[in-house]
Amino acid sequence: MPISNLSLISKLIERLVVKRFSVHVNQHTLLPAQQSAYRPVHSTETAVLSVHNDLVRAVDDCRLAQLVLLGLSAAFDTVDHQILFGVLCCLIASVTWHRT
Repeated sequence: MPISNLSLISKLIERLVVKRFSVHVNQHTLLPAQQSAYRPVHSTETAVLSVHNDLVRAVDDCRLAQLVLLGLSAAFDTVDHQILFGVLCCLIASVTWHRT
């Protein structure tokens, strides 16, 4: 098989796996209600609106509301995990961290 056809075949297999995965997860309600990825009619916009709604309701009920945002998608590609673990342990004494 020519190499040029491999990317087409891999894309087709990926679509098939994603479709089967989505059907299985939805049929068995395996994702939490707040999960936005891999779900129809859910997006980053619905996730942001959900968080905003939770914060507004907490403030309206005179409860403490805190939001911590971490963008770690590319961070773990460039950071030495041992150093990161050491820094987190020093900064946060009660952190529970699992080395993977």
